[in-house]
Amino acid sequence: VQLQASGGGLVQLGGSLRLSCALSGGALSSYAMGWFRQAPGKEREFVAANSWSGTMTNYADSVKGRFAISRDNAKNTVYLQMNSLKPEDTAVYYCAAGGHPYYTGGAETNYNYWGQGTQVTVSS
Repeated sequence: VQLQASGGGLVQLGGSLRLSCALSGGALSSYAMGWFRQAPGKEREFVAANSWSGTMTNYADSVKGRFAISRDNAKNTVYLQMNSLKPEDTAVYYCAAGGHPYYTGGAETNYNYWGQGTQVTVSS
C-alpha cells in the first residue's frame, strides 16, 4: 500500500485548502484513515480520522468545526477540507492508513502506512 498526499500550499489567514490522499496497492475501504501534522520543532500530532465507510469521524480539539475529513472509496481517496485556517495550522500534513477499519483514534502505532507529507503554510 502506498499513500500520496497532495493539495498543500500557501494560504492567508482565514483561507481554505483541501488536501487529498490517494491510496494505491489496495482498497481504501479496507482501512480507517487518519490525518496528522507536524509543525517545525514540534512532535507530530493527530488531526482527524474516519472509519472505513466514513460514517465514524474523530477530530483533534484544535480543528473541530474548521476541518472536515471525508473519503471516496470508489476513487481510493481521502480528503481533508480545512477552513478558517490559522498560522498555527502551519505544518507538514501526513495521511495514514490504519490497521483496523473502525479505528478513528490518534495513536500512530495503529496506523500501518504513511504518506510522504504535504506542506501547509498559513500566513498572517
